[in-house]
Amino acid sequence: MREEQVNLIVQGLKDRKGTDVKVYDMRGKSQLADFFVVATGAAAPHLKALIAETQAVMKNAGVQSYRTSGDPESGWIVVDYIDVVVHVFSPEARAYYALERLWN
Repeated sequence: MREEQVNLIVQGLKDRKGTDVKVYDMRGKSQLADFFVVATGAAAPHLKALIAETQAVMKNAGVQSYRTSGDPESGWIVVDYIDVVVHVFSPEARAYYALERLWN
């Protein structure tokens, strides 16, 4: 089930032209979530569109988010689906926070 959610999210992000979409399988490594999905958007409106698409595909799948945090203007938005957490960054914020270094 979680893998299906990840696939829906990834496809939605790619459909809206999200770039450098990565999936991190955190099962057995983190108690926070089973998967982290990370993507980059070009600018604040693009980040907003990526998150809107993520929320739409998950809602269509019958899954509601637990919490959404961040702001397109800040360059980082997080949507928590409990088992899957989605991070959408501006290029600058993704380089600055470099979350992937924590998970590799």
